Order: sequence, then C-alpha cells, then structure tokens
Amino acid sequence: MNRLLLIALVTLLFISCDSKKKPNPHKNVELSAHDQKMEWWREARFGMFIHWGLYADPAGEWKGERIPGISEWIMANAKIPVKEYEQLAETFNPDKFDAEEWVKLAKYAGMKYIVITSKHHDGFAMFHSKASKYNIVDATPFDRDPLKELAEVCEREEIRLGFYYSQAQDWREPGGTYWNIEEGKPHWDPDLKREPLMNYINGKAVPQVKEILENYGGLDILWWDTPRGMTEEAANVLKAVTDDYPNLITNNRLYRPWPGDFQTLEQHVPPTGLDYDWEVCMTMNTSWGYKWYDENWKPTEELIKMLVDIASKGGNLLLNVGPTATGEFPKASVERLKEMGHWMQQNGNSIYGTSASPFYKLPWGRCTTKKEGGITNLYLHVFDWPKDGLLSVPGLEANVRDVYLLSNPEQHFAWKFEEGDLHVHAPSVIFDEINTVVVVKIRGEMTVTSNKPHLKEGSVLLPADFADIYNPGYGEHAVLKGSGSESVITNWVDARTRLKWIFDAEPGKYRVEALVWSAEEGGVTVRLGDQKIETELPDTGEDYELVELGELEIKENGEQAISLLPAAGNNSDKQLMYLELIKL
Repeated sequence: MNRLLLIALVTLLFISCDSKKKPNPHKNVELSAHDQKMEWWREARFGMFIHWGLYADPAGEWKGERIPGISEWIMANAKIPVKEYEQLAETFNPDKFDAEEWVKLAKYAGMKYIVITSKHHDGFAMFHSKASKYNIVDATPFDRDPLKELAEVCEREEIRLGFYYSQAQDWREPGGTYWNIEEGKPHWDPDLKREPLMNYINGKAVPQVKEILENYGGLDILWWDTPRGMTEEAANVLKAVTDDYPNLITNNRLYRPWPGDFQTLEQHVPPTGLDYDWEVCMTMNTSWGYKWYDENWKPTEELIKMLVDIASKGGNLLLNVGPTATGEFPKASVERLKEMGHWMQQNGNSIYGTSASPFYKLPWGRCTTKKEGGITNLYLHVFDWPKDGLLSVPGLEANVRDVYLLSNPEQHFAWKFEEGDLHVHAPSVIFDEINTVVVVKIRGEMTVTSNKPHLKEGSVLLPADFADIYNPGYGEHAVLKGSGSESVITNWVDARTRLKWIFDAEPGKYRVEALVWSAEEGGVTVRLGDQKIETELPDTGEDYELVELGELEIKENGEQAISLLPAAGNNSDKQLMYLELIKL
C-alpha cells in the first residue's frame, strides 16, 4: 500500500522565532507567571528534536549484526558490556559537525526551538562535564563541546534551545536505572556492581543538570525522559535544582505521576485536543538515533499534514533528526526539512500562534484559528479539494468579511451562507497539492454548530473521515484516503490499530453494519461501553458490501463512543479491510 496515503493526520508550521532577550510589546500583563513562561512555546508550534550520541557510530549494527529496535538503545538491545561500549568514545570524531548549518536548517524549516540530547540512557554526555569524564570533550578525539557551539548559534539566530537529559536511566553508572529494572531484572553486564539510585542522582545527575542549566546561555527547556526506576526522593532532588530557574519549561517525564509544564506524546497524534499544553515528538523514519539501514521515511506530505493536524488540536510538533557519527544530518532528513520550509514560508501564519479548530470534524482537512483584536482568522487547511468546487464549512455563523488564499492574498474566493453552512467557491485549480490554506476573515464573534454525527431518520451514519484512528507508535499505520462520500480507511494491516467514532444518539437497540471491502475473511470486534460484538468479516469479492456486525443497546441519551478493532489473534501482515462507514 502506498504510504503517501498516510497523510490523513499531518501538520506543518513556519515563522521566525522571538528573541530571548527582546520583550514582547504585545504581552498581556494580566497573564499568570506560568502563562507568561509558556507564551513563546505556545506561539512556536514547531520544534526540532535531535538524538545524537555514541550510538550514531554503530548506527544500529553491532559486530556485523543488525540489532532490532531503535538505534540509541543498541547498548541495551545488544547487551553490550559497559567497558566494551565505552570504547566507541575512543574513535568518535564528528569532524563535520557544523552548529550553524544545523540551526539555519531548523530555522528555514520553520522550527522555533531545538531540543538536543545532552545525555541519553547510555550515560555519555554530549557536553563538557566536570561531573563525569565520560563526555565528548574528555573522552573523544573530537575535543570540542558541540552543545556550547549550538547554544551560541541558537542565541544569534533567535532560536530557543532545550536539552534532553536522561535523569533515571544511565546504563553505565552503578546507581543508574535501566530498561527492565522495575521488573526486578538484573543489569545485562554482570561486571557492573550495583549501587543505590541516590548515589548516581547526587553524584552525577544533579551536578550535570546544574552544569547544563548554568553553562549554556540559559536553557528554555529541560526535557526529561523515561523515569524507569525513578523514586519520589530522586525526583524532588532534581526538581529542587530546576526550581531556581522560574522561566525554565519542563515536560512531564521526570517521575510518574508528574505534570511538568507540558505533556509529551511519543510517536502518536491524539485524535482530539487535550485540556493542557502538549507536544508530539515524532521521528521522520523509525529510529530516533541514526540507523544506517532505516529507510522507512515518512513523506514530506505526511509530515506537513501532521504538523497541521497537531496545530489544529492545539499542540506542538517536535520533529526528530538523528545525525550521523560524522556530525551530519541524513540526506533524507535535510530534503524533508527543506520541503517543509518551503511550505512554511508561504503558510507559516496559519501555524504560529494559532489556536485549535472550533469545528468537530472537517472531512476535507483541518482548521487553525488566530484572533487579533476584533478580527478572527480561520485558516482552512484543504487537503482534499471537493470535486464539486464548493468547500463547505459546517455550522458556521459569523460576519465574514473576506475569503482569500494565504499564499496569495490577491486571490479572493466567492462565498455564501446556505442551510447553516458557509460555502466557499473553490476554483478547479489546486493551488498546493499537499495543503492549500484558505483564510476566512471574520469580524466580531462567531458561533459554530457541531457537525458531530447524530441520530437522523432512525439511523446514525459514521463515515470513515469522522473516525479517530488509533495507530501504534511503530509499525504500519492505517490511513484515511479521500473525503466526504469517497473517504475510506486503508492500509489496516496492524492488529493493534483501532478506530473510534463519537456520536449522539437516543436509547434503544441498534443494528450495527459496516460498508466494507474485504478480500479475505477476518475477525473484528465492536465495542460500545461494556458491550462487545465479535464477528467474522466475509470475503466481499471485488466490491463493497454492507455487512451486518451485530446488535448493541444504547442505554442513555447523549454522547456515545463506538470502536472497531481487529479480533485478538488477527494476522498483522494482512490487510484487514477497506472501510467506508459504520451504520447504526
């Protein structure tokens, strides 16, 4: 199946970054201290994640064997003894590293901030640390501090900077934790004599966190990761360090549970927005660190739509690059970042500083919003142009003053209100094959009537383009193709994927049917509350067929949620079905 179809949930952004030193003259003085701290981050919407360390040298291969899993975990996945892994430092010499080149590419791509690994789980510091000689300056022939150079360029180019720090897992230290410590398993290296966690926290983690906060120009973000084996005592000791930096933004991975300033979602875009600040960290291929044979690259089209999708839900995208051992970005990453930058230069205003969409679902794409004074701009991100030439904005009631193309404001569109919807006459020309942004300029307040599916004439229709797709973090992803009556869920080959629809209905018994094309028999499960239907899909031959799945009872009036997923034991290497709609 062509992975270009995976563009159903994608998004983009681009705009230059505010200076760290220059105050914002438009800042609302009534904002709380927390909101003031978060203001630039919420404005940014798009950042670069960089995973770089000794693991870039083996690049997913150890002693001639390709090691399964993500590259930066090779020490654990290949069970490499500490002393043997340490030898990588003796030849690690990224002499092609150019901080200016990295930062300028991030800026061109439209990224407002950079987060880079200062120490990953392998325990090796990518900065000059007095707390441990196991660092890039003291332990390698490179003899430079790349994070110091990066910080200087970020300051000059007005790009915000954050450091990732693995506070719990440190596979080299006797007191550090490791991936299966919570299961009571021993460290894979029997020569590593274990010590209490607090020995490592006080002896290495706290001093190194102080170093990165004090020596790199004032970090904007401290990005914690994987609190496996972390204790509340250890978390509070580290929090005491960061409390001295009131403008520092941290994520929620210091400890469990730990709110942080924002929540990190890994390799997964939520189907709807969240009630707090959130960010999706996402790879361009599969691995975070460089893995020479990982060619599972997401197309630029998917990445742009992902960025837009996330912004339309009120979140940020932190898009990852895994540099090589020589200090270069992979060619495929550079190509995609440049292509995203080209789109952002024309359409960045539809991403930066925007708020989430006021609409329940837009079958043809996404919407972001921005309010300035008495004017509200709706940015309509059109992924699929309607074939009838009419772009329908459902349930909108507003004083529309203008409708035009963001990349060319001289291109205006005719529009009219009809039956409670705004209809924009869309010329047959597709201005941007990936995502054309149409601006609807509104004066004063607006109201939106939800187009959530509901009971009508005895039935509830749940089309494919109204489904929330829950894909696993890794593996093949089911995707939405097309829009409106031509929408279909395709590439459903992973048994972990499920679909979910939200709708309104009245109490009663409902027959559940699915319009599907299934090339071979396979089991599916339908869930509604505590009810479950398990049934087999027939082979529908060469065409779509309305298949009865079973009966469910809705017991209360109002909002309902129904899910469709493969039955347990389904083979994940075969296409389950092509799905157009569910009917109750």
